[in-house]
Amino acid sequence: AASIALMSATAYKKVDPPPAHLSKDTDADCIRRRMEAMLRKGQDKICAAIEKCDGQGKFRTDCYLNERGGGGISRVLAGGAVWEKAGVNLSVVYGSMPSETLAAARERQAQYAKELVPGQKVPFVAVGLSCVMHPRNPHCPTMHFNYRYFETEVGDWWFGGGTDITPAYLDEEDMKHFHGVYKKVCDKHDPHFYAKFKKWADEYFVIKHRGETRGLGGIFFDDLNDRDPLTIFSFAEECLDNVVPAYVPIIEKHKNDPFTEDQKRWQLLRRGRYVEFNLVYDRGTIFGLKTGLGRTEAILMTLPEFARWEYNHQPAPDSPEAEIMDAFKNPRDWV
Repeated sequence: AASIALMSATAYKKVDPPPAHLSKDTDADCIRRRMEAMLRKGQDKICAAIEKCDGQGKFRTDCYLNERGGGGISRVLAGGAVWEKAGVNLSVVYGSMPSETLAAARERQAQYAKELVPGQKVPFVAVGLSCVMHPRNPHCPTMHFNYRYFETEVGDWWFGGGTDITPAYLDEEDMKHFHGVYKKVCDKHDPHFYAKFKKWADEYFVIKHRGETRGLGGIFFDDLNDRDPLTIFSFAEECLDNVVPAYVPIIEKHKNDPFTEDQKRWQLLRRGRYVEFNLVYDRGTIFGLKTGLGRTEAILMTLPEFARWEYNHQPAPDSPEAEIMDAFKNPRDWV
């Protein structure tokens, strides 16, 4: 899940410091401004927690403004003691996309979208925060989240997002903790959310040409607009607020675990799978690259610095690697 597009290379300029807001809206209470403010607060909170846990690495901040309005704030940590690479990217995008791209970017189809002429441009605004974190230690899982709001010129709107985890080795207690945090959040807002969004994650994060999932899931939702927007906003806000409680305790538990070269090799093989999913199937990456609206560095921030591919690699029977491969091929209920 790559960052929502930050506009093309010819349309943006770097600025320092970032402005108070990236939105063109003058009403601070509108949903677009509120979403941006909430996501920027979350970006600050999460980056601070990651820096504290890492103890060495610091996030580099880059802000870009687009001449047509909007822009983005990219925060990337590289070369940390715990994380090889971590990125948390905010985007506020104004643009137009072909009706076909709009359809590809969505799970649900609004009636007006079905009636658009092929190739017809659809003006939209998108506000989102995307993150991927790749730790050094093979016993520390990669984590991804994305929370976003879309709105078209004709007034159609929806929220999307989720948080998911990608370990190289299975620790069932870690998975119970991670999924348990998000089940608690979901249950607070709708008793049907967790089962629905957990299943959605299991079905979305599938590497179809491999017949396996990218990781061990979490929650994922898209095109959510079945209730008042501020109600969904509150749900997205609480999901974002729980990124640190769901993830950082797992990292603290494992960041000093000893590991072998073979375990590191396995981690890099699994990162290769991560790359395959992001470049072939991820909706955010496809949207950002194919619309021509994307700032490439922000979109591809999600990719690890190091990955590995080996011809027809098969884990040894009854090994820890085989154990987690079974979980990748057969999604489980963790809570």
